[in-house]
Amino acid sequence: MDRMLSALLRIFGILLMLTALAVPLVRAPDRAPESLVARWAPRPSVLVEVGGMAVHLRDEGPRNDPAPLLMLHGLGSSLHTWEPWAAALRGQRRVIRFDLPGAGLTGPWAGSYPANDYRSEALARFTLDLMDALKLRRVVLVGHSLGGEVAWQLASRQPDRVERLVLLDATGLAIAPLEVPPGLRLARVPVFGWLGQHLLPRGAVSATLESVYADPRRITPELVDRHFELLLREGNRKALRQALMQQQPGRDVERLDGLRLPTLLLWGEKDRVVPPAAGAEFARRIPGAQFQVLSGLGHAPQEEAPERSLGALQAFLPPR
Repeated sequence: MDRMLSALLRIFGILLMLTALAVPLVRAPDRAPESLVARWAPRPSVLVEVGGMAVHLRDEGPRNDPAPLLMLHGLGSSLHTWEPWAAALRGQRRVIRFDLPGAGLTGPWAGSYPANDYRSEALARFTLDLMDALKLRRVVLVGHSLGGEVAWQLASRQPDRVERLVLLDATGLAIAPLEVPPGLRLARVPVFGWLGQHLLPRGAVSATLESVYADPRRITPELVDRHFELLLREGNRKALRQALMQQQPGRDVERLDGLRLPTLLLWGEKDRVVPPAAGAEFARRIPGAQFQVLSGLGHAPQEEAPERSLGALQAFLPPR
């Protein structure tokens, strides 16, 4: 027994030593937003004030567009997810995208907004405030993942402000994922979630992206850099964990039944985070919705195959 106890103590000591050596390697302190601007917010990025918050936004294309495209990114992402689509559309359409509160260079709630509420309905109310600040009467609302949930929450509350609705691999239904990305899985565990606010292995970010893409070969070093560095923005990791803990799949789902506006549902065939069964359920609930599964793609079709996914959007939009 004494020999076994001694061996266990030695093993424990070795683990402590390895941990002490490893922590400095993955320690990742918060970064001030100013240190990230040069790389991640060059022109045409601007900061606009909404309710006392400085919001990172890009607004491109003709200003006379009667129904601009307003694009909402997913959990832990940023406005950069829409870059391929925006580049292709901005010659003919006004395209507006921004970092949601708790993400990108916008960062956590500030100004007149209550802190720490990252539920989709709170983000939907904020998006309406942004629309008012930009004097947008009606928009084509496009949302990916959590951004899709924010989009349908907004459209169900203010349908007169939405001309058309486009949801890509949207969350909000009580349909279990086939796989939870590693980074999000760890963030839900109390101890690891707290540690994640101080430590951030770049490999964990890469592994999370690999679970989102159907073909990991499409993941570039710049893509990993972008997610890694913007997560380090002051307060973003804490906000991400709060958003994860506040998720209530299935909440407000009855609102979908009352939607009466043209809706396009785009889903990656190989999405394991929000599987195509969720898209089919959205199609069943939203009267007249078009449901299209994109073969061979994962949870982020706008990034993984921008030309193919954009073609489906362009076919859905009325000509200008």
